Amino acid sequence: MIELVTTDGVFALDGGEWEVTNNIWLVGDDREVMVFDAAHDHAPIVEAVNGRRVTAIVLTHGHNDHINAAVALREAVDAPILLHEADTMLWRAVYSDHTTDGAIEPGVALKAGGHEVGVLHTPGHSPGCCCFHDIAAGVVFSGDTLFCGGPGATGRSFSDEPTILASIRQKLLALPDETIVHTGHGDSTTVGAERDAVMNRIAELGLGDS
Repeated sequence: MIELVTTDGVFALDGGEWEVTNNIWLVGDDREVMVFDAAHDHAPIVEAVNGRRVTAIVLTHGHNDHINAAVALREAVDAPILLHEADTMLWRAVYSDHTTDGAIEPGVALKAGGHEVGVLHTPGHSPGCCCFHDIAAGVVFSGDTLFCGGPGATGRSFSDEPTILASIRQKLLALPDETIVHTGHGDSTTVGAERDAVMNRIAELGLGDS
């Protein structure tokens, strides 16, 4: 089963602040789950876990609005926090006195409650952004890499538009068009629904096959 929890709070970067609603995804069964992102308030996430074993708190990337409830959630459910090493500097900006418990590595499968989720490293929104592909369910958890409406934001520190477009083209557009994309903010979409907008932007920037 795949369950959605939403929380509200502030995304802060480069001196700016924006009110945001974040999606937190729970993947597993009635015994155990893995949690994708830990945003703003751990309490509703703990409530949704409802006593199940949490195999991991998996962070799609290190921006504050995706990690700022991670340590409190770890203390509440006794699960390891996983983050790609390239976003360690973003983690340290939020948590100077705490560390993660392990690194997310491409090619490694994360498992919980009968689900097996593969790691896709998709830099661009941040250097350590990752997406997570549940092949059997036909779902990818995209964090802030791909939204309903196109690629995630770039233009701030540690982000780059050509890089995110290359990541999406190489890793996400390689998936079947019917693959459901569960995003870090807003509505879900499909790979097919976003394909043309991504490819058109790649053409606009003259990126070709980069």
